[in-house]
Amino acid sequence: MNTKHAILVVDDNQAVIDALRFLFKQEGWRVVALTEPARVAQAVAREEPELVLLDMNFTRDTTSGAEGIETLKLLRQADPDLPVILMTAWGTVDRAVEAMKLGARDYVTKPWNNERLLHACRTHIELRAARRANRLLS
Repeated sequence: MNTKHAILVVDDNQAVIDALRFLFKQEGWRVVALTEPARVAQAVAREEPELVLLDMNFTRDTTSGAEGIETLKLLRQADPDLPVILMTAWGTVDRAVEAMKLGARDYVTKPWNNERLLHACRTHIELRAARRANRLLS
């Protein structure tokens, strides 16, 4: 198991955070949870996560995804190479396309499939590590 990976989960639903914490603990990953997207830049600087799982909807409204998109933009400013996987129960193709154009690495609907989510997380963590290694070799 790899205990060095920190995953930042940004979701206002404690049940979602608990489920992800349990899932990722089985992988040996440490979960850092935030319920307030406004604090994401500080958490990234402090925790140095390998990946962020970001809910699209918070307190302002529950279906537009606007807060998730705003938070994604903050994450891109804080660390442009940090993989972000967006999660939502209210997904639309337009919102997914917008998120990908803004730098999201993946888009997962709730309820998620554990194996698919783990595969996506592993893949994006490995790709980030490979990009870092390539930069060091250059």
